[in-house]
Amino acid sequence: MRGQNRTYANRGAILERLLDITNKQYLNTRKADVKKIPTPVKILKVAGSKVSGTLTKGEFTDYIGISDGRSIVFDAKETKEPRFPLKNLHDHQYRFLKSWHEQGAAAFLIVSFASKQGEIYYLPFERLQEFWDVAQKGGKKSIPYQYFSEQCQKIKSENGIVLDYLKYAVGS
Repeated sequence: MRGQNRTYANRGAILERLLDITNKQYLNTRKADVKKIPTPVKILKVAGSKVSGTLTKGEFTDYIGISDGRSIVFDAKETKEPRFPLKNLHDHQYRFLKSWHEQGAAAFLIVSFASKQGEIYYLPFERLQEFWDVAQKGGKKSIPYQYFSEQCQKIKSENGIVLDYLKYAVGS
């Protein structure tokens, strides 16, 4: 059981590291300023230098930023399955993406498929919304890998940027 928890806790860690490097590269080249939003923690007890607490439900997505005056908001997800289960995206994350999309932000998901040698795709909010709406009406609850490989942009290292997602998000 412990090994499972550890594996679950580290899920997406590689993708997150790659995005941290990418966002630093964007900042250094003045292309964008994108920050990772830390998971909120409710502090329960402080004893000297020891702090204990619990993770609380966040209100945001993983990343938020700006590029050329346009807001950017996205979540990074990794799946070991040959599809992206929509249950991996929480309701509050979807609502946050939707709200910002409606206000003109570049809202999207970055999805990594561990079962496909870590292929990483850009899924714009409009396409996510189509699948989300179907799932809410009792339809399919996941997006197949084939959809990503045929309909979405594959994110790769380009122009010296580790995961150059910005060109899909804001056209840079």
